[in-house]
Amino acid sequence: MNISCQNLLKETLSELVPFSQTDFDMAIKYFTFHTHMPKDYIFHRGDLVRDVYFVIDGIGRYFYIDEEGNERNKSLVRTGGAFASLSTLVEDCPSPFFAQAITQCSTASIKYDCLIELSRENYNWGEFLRKIYERLVLKKEKREAGFLLLTAKERYEQFLNEFGDEGRKIPLRQVAMYIGVTDVTVSRIRREMGLT
Repeated sequence: MNISCQNLLKETLSELVPFSQTDFDMAIKYFTFHTHMPKDYIFHRGDLVRDVYFVIDGIGRYFYIDEEGNERNKSLVRTGGAFASLSTLVEDCPSPFFAQAITQCSTASIKYDCLIELSRENYNWGEFLRKIYERLVLKKEKREAGFLLLTAKERYEQFLNEFGDEGRKIPLRQVAMYIGVTDVTVSRIRREMGLT
């Protein structure tokens, strides 16, 4: 196993909880490391996704495809985030969406059952799991409020605040889908903000 990937994983996960080396050592055997090239699928709609894929480098997206074949971004995920299908993990249903790398991504996957077991055996892993769910709920609340209360320009500003410099790596088409506008609208907003 690549030591640099292990170090990157520990550094990334420790942003939420200060894992000791002992905490980390008890878990590392459960992780598998992956490299996903841009446009590689991490999983597909219809898959039974039993793993959680922690992003240790790169940016990806969750998306739906409607009956007309149109893609709709559910969420963008950056370093420190994770890919999973709660439909599978909680209800044992196939994933209703796709997960895909936008940039080259490095992920570390762990079976959800192993993560639950770690959370029962170790306080810090329990805290980690709780904080992941809190972060997910907060992100959903902010995104929902953005769609209900903010203008397109304000949603774009919110995107810039969330992603910072990493936002430059995301194609404008993906950004537009994420904030719920057309590519043309994003280009216009960028012009008005002096970003082109």
